[in-house]
Amino acid sequence: MWIQASKVAIAAVMAVAALVTLLPKVARAASGSQGLDVTQLVQVALEVNPQVRAARARWESAEHSIKQSYAPNDPQVSYTNGDSAGDGFSRSSYHTLLVGEAFQFPGKALLQGSQARRSAEIARLVYEATVRDTRAAVEAAYYQLVLDSALADVNAENVRNLEQVLKVTQVAYSANQVTQTDFISAEFDLAAARQLQLQYKTNIENDETALNQLLSRPPGSPLDFERTLKFEELKIPLDTLVDRAEGLRQEILEAALSERNSNTALQLAKMEYLPDFTVSYFFDHYLLASAAPAPNRTEDHSWVIGANLPIFFWLKQNEDVARARTNLEASRYDLVSVKNQTAAAVTSLYRSAQYGYQTAILYRQSLIPLANEDFEVALTAYQSGKISFVELAAALRRGYDARVSYLQAANQFVANRVALEQAVGAPLGQ
Repeated sequence: MWIQASKVAIAAVMAVAALVTLLPKVARAASGSQGLDVTQLVQVALEVNPQVRAARARWESAEHSIKQSYAPNDPQVSYTNGDSAGDGFSRSSYHTLLVGEAFQFPGKALLQGSQARRSAEIARLVYEATVRDTRAAVEAAYYQLVLDSALADVNAENVRNLEQVLKVTQVAYSANQVTQTDFISAEFDLAAARQLQLQYKTNIENDETALNQLLSRPPGSPLDFERTLKFEELKIPLDTLVDRAEGLRQEILEAALSERNSNTALQLAKMEYLPDFTVSYFFDHYLLASAAPAPNRTEDHSWVIGANLPIFFWLKQNEDVARARTNLEASRYDLVSVKNQTAAAVTSLYRSAQYGYQTAILYRQSLIPLANEDFEVALTAYQSGKISFVELAAALRRGYDARVSYLQAANQFVANRVALEQAVGAPLGQ
């Protein structure tokens, strides 16, 4: 009876291990439909995600600021009713019409327009970075949901099989074929597995909430998603990825444009030493002949051209130039810093992704088969009385853990690949 009960328990655990590789097919068959894959979820998120749409609107807003930089200041128009002998509106001596326009020194508007154009380009890069980060967030949330769903399905089947093991152990214990320790251990394992199932259920609900947030949906909205976890080896050399990131990562391009804008700001600061101009036109109409320049000249025209004199340059212009020069220096260091950070991030993520892939392949091609062989050897040894039930259970547990570790390593690889694409600034494509 003891041998029969042990065989039933062993067969139950073997069935749990076999289910790991069958979970994706079983899930699709149960749903009866093909769920959304990660590419489709990303497409939906990029259409409806409010952060993406806000970044797009800011980019369009910045585009409308370019032409404004070339536009001159609005002219100033004034009308004077002068020397009134009455209430200030009647019996006036003359009327004057004044039109004035302020002009910057030639060349300033071109530099300001260049700054506005680069600012719009920076807004476009911010939009692309938001798209990139949203894509990465959706992919990371999707793969985490796939992993937690697979683990929950494995554990759910494990709970059912542990319930069967508990019944077999209870019968064997009632017949005095096994010790009470085996029965208590079975109860403990079942309770722990049930509690773990609650954890997986909570994880899945939180994963769905995170994914629904990215899709701009209510937290409790149901999701029909493809559960297959696919991954391929990274074949692009690390140096190639680092070079690609330097030319594609939005933060590097933004820092380069900010450096150019800072250089333009320095030129504009130096141009503050040059005068700006004001051109004014006067038209006078004298209603009182004695107020006119001559009795037969009751109307006249005047032009006034003025310019500002930067006589307080040591308090204003010098400080503007010094501030612009230090801002330019800071922009250059920011660019160097972003490049260094990007190269370090790409290198670290590449190594982690390669390690995750190698680990997953090791479990799939070597450790899982070894665990299966270990179980078969342990089963034979147990039947001949050479090992105890505890040792046999440990062999079973190693097989279960090996399959779970394979799923986790595969998920680690895809998660690091997603982060690597985010660090590079674009999908790898290989």
